[in-house]
Amino acid sequence: MLKLYGLEKCSTCQKARNWLQRHKIAHEFIDYREHRVDPATLKHWAKQVGGWEKLINRTGMTWRNLPPARKNPGSDPEWLLLLKEYPALVRRPVVVREDGSVELGFTDKLFARWFG
Repeated sequence: MLKLYGLEKCSTCQKARNWLQRHKIAHEFIDYREHRVDPATLKHWAKQVGGWEKLINRTGMTWRNLPPARKNPGSDPEWLLLLKEYPALVRRPVVVREDGSVELGFTDKLFARWFG
């Protein structure tokens, strides 16, 4: 089954969930603040989407409020520690298909292309 990871109160995640429901696409929603994603899965996501830089949301307040020294992780363990402390840094939503492939984000056009 398709899995949609995000935050319960994230408006983009809510739009994505509504889109999937409207189009009768079975899915499971996982709030990754309440159900933390394990490090191996985060590394897999980063690899699937083209690296940590693509997985991280640098436009949100969580990123902007980070101390400057935390904004330049130099290794996988540093990225993982940052995401353990600040799970809201992961771009939303994260779509994990049944085959294990990972996609990021939501727009009507994007979902229509992926699931149309």
